[in-house]
Amino acid sequence: MDRILVIRGGAIGDFILTLPALKALRDANPEAHIEILGYKHIAALAENRFYANAVRSIEYGPLARFFARNADLAPEMKDYFAKFNLVISYLYDPDEIFAGNLRRCGVAQLIQGTGKIDCSEHATRQLARPIEKLGLSVSDLAAKVFPSSQDRQFAKEFLAGLSLPVVATHPGSGSAKKNWPLENWQELGNDLLSQIPLVVVSGEADEAQMAQLRAGWKMRDVRFAHNLGLPHLAAILEGSIFVGHDSGISHLAAAAGAECILLFGLTDPAIWAPLNENARVIRAPNNDLQLLEVDAVRPAVDQALMRIGIKT
Repeated sequence: MDRILVIRGGAIGDFILTLPALKALRDANPEAHIEILGYKHIAALAENRFYANAVRSIEYGPLARFFARNADLAPEMKDYFAKFNLVISYLYDPDEIFAGNLRRCGVAQLIQGTGKIDCSEHATRQLARPIEKLGLSVSDLAAKVFPSSQDRQFAKEFLAGLSLPVVATHPGSGSAKKNWPLENWQELGNDLLSQIPLVVVSGEADEAQMAQLRAGWKMRDVRFAHNLGLPHLAAILEGSIFVGHDSGISHLAAAAGAECILLFGLTDPAIWAPLNENARVIRAPNNDLQLLEVDAVRPAVDQALMRIGIKT
């Protein structure tokens, strides 16, 4: 197949959990033009970074018509979809309205993946099912990202002046219920800063937390990686020790090769934790991160530091 389109919306973690399936697709079609229709700031992790040749935004006005039955489809979108020999869609489409409109465009082969993850097996395995329908084996379920030389140059400049490796933390997530208390992050960070530089990752939803951490760690050996592009952030996390929650950034860190210590509360790591060998999960007592003490996390961090030659 010479032209393949993968339609993948969802958040950062959802996209990264799909990468093992995309890797099997790329390995089987090394010369194909593979394109991703998704959120551009997320799919950038794949664009010209092994998986995909191009990315197109799913947030495009005329595309909305494809979610309406018997809609008048934009000619440019009909022409766009008709160019692909194979379309794999992960959109939630229970009534197959979107699928029906794709077929109206002349899509030769359409495979639909799961739009929602259930509790039957790990999310990565569920997301691999569409690829297996093509007769391909998805045997490696550990997601990987491949930063470009430009991404690594950005990371080098961002980390300039710090002794490497660093410990990176992400005190946020997509939900406050999945977060460890901020005072625990402050305590752990204070311990770490006596031994190793710290990189704190944050996004727009973490502004209040970051203000408190910045105030407490002013003039300390800390870099704040705020609202960075995901490919650049992946390069920064590459080779670090990472501590985080069940979040998309934790999946990114694991896929980038960071040694990860991940704190899970309400969500089930058997479904949602990265399957990378470099990822270790600490489950909170009674699945409640409010009950997880710093002393229960510190030994795992100390072991990681000792492995890189830092005595604790």
